[in-house]
Amino acid sequence: MAMNSDVPHLLFGGSFSAIIPPHSVDVSEIREIPDNQEVFAHSDTDQSIIIELLEHQNHVPDQEAARYHFADIANSNDATVMDSTKILSVEPVSSDQITLQDPSSAWLLSGRQQVAKFNEQARNTVTIHLALFRLPQYSTDILITFNDPTIISPFSSSVGGSSVQSGGTSASAAPHWTLEQFRATVQSFQLLDPTIFS
Repeated sequence: MAMNSDVPHLLFGGSFSAIIPPHSVDVSEIREIPDNQEVFAHSDTDQSIIIELLEHQNHVPDQEAARYHFADIANSNDATVMDSTKILSVEPVSSDQITLQDPSSAWLLSGRQQVAKFNEQARNTVTIHLALFRLPQYSTDILITFNDPTIISPFSSSVGGSSVQSGGTSASAAPHWTLEQFRATVQSFQLLDPTIFS
């Protein structure tokens, strides 16, 4: 069932909460999701938001951590060949712009990757916005990723199943998620129960 509320959504069994954009479908209701992830898909497009609890990478300096995780996503997407991945911007996030308390640092990164869906040959251009919260006191990096397909290959299985490839929104389709909505998710994300880390 799609969510259409600006009320914070409980995550990871109530240990966290965040505002999730409208027309979101909790993917865990459709298929099995790893325990360290919360995955939300747009009801009418191939857009998705993934929230992950990851092991804190002690060997990676804060200023390089967002790039490290972007490269890890590229590796998972098999987007590591030349020209298939590009970082567009990386910026620190100040504590007054977020709700989460006491991260050692927070970062926003935007980039693009050429991604094949379901291991197909056809590759789609996906703009990836990610937010990284570093919590070394809990040995955790928290990654929030917004996958926003911008160019759909005509040979991709996404064709016909999404309004993205037409470059617009049909009358019956829900509006595409925006970068502002993703930032609202990031800004509202908060820890409710620290015992999740114990």
